[in-house]
This record gives sequence, C-alpha cells and structure tokens, in this order.
Amino acid sequence: NKDRWIAGLDASNTTLTPMHRLTDPAWINWNFNDFGWLPDNRTLWLLSEESGYSQLYTVNARGKLKALTQGQWEASQPQVSADGQRFYFLCNRAWPGDYEVCAKDVRGGKVREVTALDGVESFSLSPDGAFLLVSYSHSYLPTQLAVVPTQAGTPRLLTDTRSAAFKAIDWIEPRIEQVPSTHTKAPIWSKFYAPKTLEPGKKYPIVLFVHGAGYTQNTHARYPYYFREQMFHNLLVQQGYLVLDMDYRASEGYGRDWRTAIYRHMGEPELQDLIDGIDWLVAQHQGDGERVGVYGGSYGGFMSLMAMFKAPDRFLAGAALRPVTDWTQYNHEYTSNILNTPELDPEAYRQSSPIFFADGLKGNLLIAHGMMDDNVFFQDSVRLAQRLIELKKENWELASYPLERHGFVEADAWLDEYRRIFKLFQRSLKPGH
Repeated sequence: NKDRWIAGLDASNTTLTPMHRLTDPAWINWNFNDFGWLPDNRTLWLLSEESGYSQLYTVNARGKLKALTQGQWEASQPQVSADGQRFYFLCNRAWPGDYEVCAKDVRGGKVREVTALDGVESFSLSPDGAFLLVSYSHSYLPTQLAVVPTQAGTPRLLTDTRSAAFKAIDWIEPRIEQVPSTHTKAPIWSKFYAPKTLEPGKKYPIVLFVHGAGYTQNTHARYPYYFREQMFHNLLVQQGYLVLDMDYRASEGYGRDWRTAIYRHMGEPELQDLIDGIDWLVAQHQGDGERVGVYGGSYGGFMSLMAMFKAPDRFLAGAALRPVTDWTQYNHEYTSNILNTPELDPEAYRQSSPIFFADGLKGNLLIAHGMMDDNVFFQDSVRLAQRLIELKKENWELASYPLERHGFVEADAWLDEYRRIFKLFQRSLKPGH
C-alpha cells in the first residue's frame, strides 16, 4: 500500500486519466483519503500527506496541483460549502490535541478557526452555510452537541448529558505535557495524572498506560475513548501512583514521519518513548524509576509485552490485555502496511513480535484475553502461555474471559480485569499492600 492514485474515468470509452498520485516508501495512511469535485465540476479537491502532514489541495482542469492549506498540523473531515467557495475541516493548529473546525476560502486567504470548543469531534454544515452542528467533548464531558455560526456569533450549547452525581465528583484533570525525546527533535505529547501536590522527598511508583491501535491519539482535549482507563487512573493517583499516558511514535495527529517511525520494527520506537517517559517522571516529578508498571490493551497489550520482555530492568510489572504476540498471526490488511509480508520480510515480523523475546521476562506479568476475540485471536495468548511454560517462567498468569470478544462488554469482566491489574501493581510496586 505504497501508492494512491486518483483518476478520472471517461465513461464513453472507459479510459482512465491520472489526476493525482501519492507515494510513500513506508505506507499510505488509511485516513486522509477524502476527495471530490467542487460544484464547477472542473476542480478536483483532495487530502494528501505529501508535505508530511495531511493538507487540503485542489487540482484544476490542466492538472495543476495547488495547496490550499499548509503547516505542521493536520486537516481532516473536509466539507465544501454549497456555493463551492469555502472549505470547512477539522484542524489541530494550536497544539496536536486541540481540534477545531477551520475554514478556508477556495480562492485564497488565511485559514481561520470557526469554533473555540477545544475538543471538536465532528461537524455538519447547514445547507445555507450559515451554521455548523458540532459534536464536541472535554476530558470529563462526554460528546455533546452545539450550533456554531460560521461567521461572527455566539455558539449555542445544546446538550449536557452528565448527571449531577457525575459532575459532583472531583475528577483529576490530566495535565498535557511535552515529554522530551532522546530519539527525535519533536516532544512526546502525553497526559500526566498526579496528585495536586507531591510530598517533599517522597518517591512515587509509576504506571504507564499504552493506548491501543498504534495509530490513534489519546493526548487530546476530547473525552477519551479510554474513559474507563481514565477513571482507573484517578484511582491509581488516589492510591499514590503517578500515571503517564503517552502518544508514542506511531500515534495519530503528529504527521507522516511520526506515524511511520515504526516501519519494519514495531515495538522499538514506542518502547524508547516509554522509557523517555519514565526518565522524565524521575527527573521532574519524583517518580521512582525502580517501581514502574505498564499496561494496555490490543496494541497497548503488545507494547506491554515488549516492555516487559525487552526492558525487564525498567519494568517491574505489566498487564497485557488482548495482546498481539506474533504479528504473522494478525490480519494481513493491517500488518502488510507496516511490516510488509512474512514471506518477503520475515525479519521485520521476528523483531516486532513479543513471543520471540519472552525469555527476557523478569517482572510480574498478567495476560488477560477474551476467548471469543475475533480481532486478536485468543490463540495469541495461548501460544505465549505455552512459550512461557517452556521457558520455565513462574511469575505470570493468564486470565481468560469465556464470554468476551476484543472489546469487553460485560461489567463483571471489566471489573475482574481491572481488579487484577490493580492487585498486580499493588503487590509489585507497593510491597506490603
């Protein structure tokens, strides 16, 4: 998946005319592939990452490409006004996790923010182009609706679905931090959960949360997809932990180079970033580098295994939830982009698969997996369990959930899983508890 062609079709003689080609030596992003015609039916518009970030372009009848937007930020979800004079799209210009609706005239001018809601998720343009219906959220405000004028005017916030009891809780607001990287010039944007004040001279145990999917973004101003984990992080902080949630290399929202940093070697750049996070907490926030735990699900489970197996002296405990253990067993559509194919690039698969590094395990490991998982099959955890048995490792356990798929549904299963994770961290990072 290294090329994307947009071509015109002449229906009268079934000939194709190439109009735009995007090439990437790693792989073409599966986002940012929107395209269409302006109302004049002569001007093609499209999104492309060719500058290093998703930006908006037009192609005229002569095939000339013109950049409508530019910068080290990403444009997404473009919509064209009915008169074809203006584009509306999501942008994260202020900082990578602050999404607003932006506007740009087709004929020129500057990009401007239409909304100031911080956490815009999606929007629809009214037929007359005068208003936007916007869905937005904040860290402890689930998705709500607002109507925003496209020109000057005050937005109308239509909904607030939180209960009085939810609002009354003193939630711990995550601090948005830029963790310095020892491997890139760019910082690692992260969410940091900590007590309001740290006790002088005290060292705090550390928990790193690793988001799933690889290519997703969790350091943002929106209500998190991982809202349960955010609540769990509140509990951990109340129990004396520091929690760091990092948008490691491969995450969404930071441009093409950040996205493709894992090409042919999944698990290595991300682990480097996690270790930078540990060192930052130790240097800046009284973190105890000798008491570090890690957890996450799916891709986060895969990374928890890589951390426990490849950096055993940095991580005392890890919980790998529904983890990929061998990428040759995962779906071809996903892995062939990043690792090519097992037949053509076996080394990429070997150096990216935790099962080949299981001998490195020293700390305490919890593996949790739904037996009906139809995304990352349960066999991944079973094969790893057999490998740990063969290696005579004793400090691990496998929790199996007979009624669960990849995303847990039953409250009992969620509670059991997080109770196990909490107990793992308590006994490993806070001896005596």
